[in-house]
Amino acid sequence: MQHRFNILSKKAILTATVFILSLLFVAEVRSQELNASVKINANQIEGTYKQMFTTLESELNEFINTNKWSDAKFSNVEKIDCNFNFTIKSITSQDTYSGELTVQARRPVYNSSYTTATFNFRDTDISFSYQENEPIVYNEQTIESNLVAIVTYYIYVIMGMDFDTFSPGGGNPYFRKAEAIVNLCQSTPESGWRAFDNTRNRHGLVYSLLEENMRPFRELWYNYHRKGLDVMSQGADKGKSVISECVEQMKTIHQANTQSPLLSVFIDTKLDELINVYSQSSASEKENIHKTLLNIYPSYARRIDEIKKESK
Repeated sequence: MQHRFNILSKKAILTATVFILSLLFVAEVRSQELNASVKINANQIEGTYKQMFTTLESELNEFINTNKWSDAKFSNVEKIDCNFNFTIKSITSQDTYSGELTVQARRPVYNSSYTTATFNFRDTDISFSYQENEPIVYNEQTIESNLVAIVTYYIYVIMGMDFDTFSPGGGNPYFRKAEAIVNLCQSTPESGWRAFDNTRNRHGLVYSLLEENMRPFRELWYNYHRKGLDVMSQGADKGKSVISECVEQMKTIHQANTQSPLLSVFIDTKLDELINVYSQSSASEKENIHKTLLNIYPSYARRIDEIKKESK
C-alpha cells in the first residue's frame, strides 16, 4: 500500500511540529484524497431547473469528497485541492444536458505559502442524463452514468498530475485508471471518449499522458515542480534555472506532436505562473522565455507578451 508521506515528502511543506504530529495521526489513517469544490452554473437554462442543479451540485461534492479513490494514505492537510466548474448550456432532451466543464487542481510549494496549479483543463464536450436525487455511484466494471464516468475520469487525471509532481512516473496508476474508464466508454453514445471525436478530448488527454513519445512531458512536469518551484525557497535563481530548462523542453513536446493536448495543458496551467516567475528577471532572460513560448503558442501572444513587461 502506498503511503503519501514516504513517496512524496509533501509534509515537508508544513512546519516541523505539524509534520511530526501529522506523522503520528496519519500512520493508520486512510483519509479521502481530494478537497474538491463542485459548482454548477445553469444560468443559461430557462425553467424550473435551479433546485435540481443545486441538488446535483451537493451530491457531486459528496461523491468526490467522501469516496476513497486509491490505496494511498492522506491526512487532511495532504488532500488535493481542486475545482469542478460545470456550465450547463442546453437541454438536448428530457433530463439530458450538455455544456462544458473546467477542472483545476493545485498543490503547495515547499517551504512557502504559495500554491501552484497542477492541472487546468476545459472540456467543452460534456453531456449527461440526470434526474433529481438519482444516486451518484461509480462502478469500475461498467458505465451506468456518463456524468459519473466524466467526473471519475478527471478525479484520476487530477491525482495523476499531482503525484507526477512529487515522484517520477508517480501518476501512472491513476492515469491507468482514467484510461480504463475511457476504454469502458468506447461504446457509449456520448462523445468525448473516442479518438476520432477530437484529438484533445478525454481519450486524447489520457493517451497522451501514457504514450512513450510524450514521456518527456511527464519528466519535465516532475522537474518543474520538485527541482524548480520546490527549491526556490533555497535559491530563486537555482529553481528558476530548472523552470527555464523545462520551458525549453516544451519544444520537444511540440515537435513530437503539434496537436498534443499536453501543449494546452502546460500553457493553460502555467502561463500565469511563468509571467510571475520571470517578472523580476533580466531583459535577456525574459526575451529567451518569451521567444520560446511564442514560437510554440502564437495564439497566446497577447498574454505571453506580459513576460517582457517591466516590473513595477
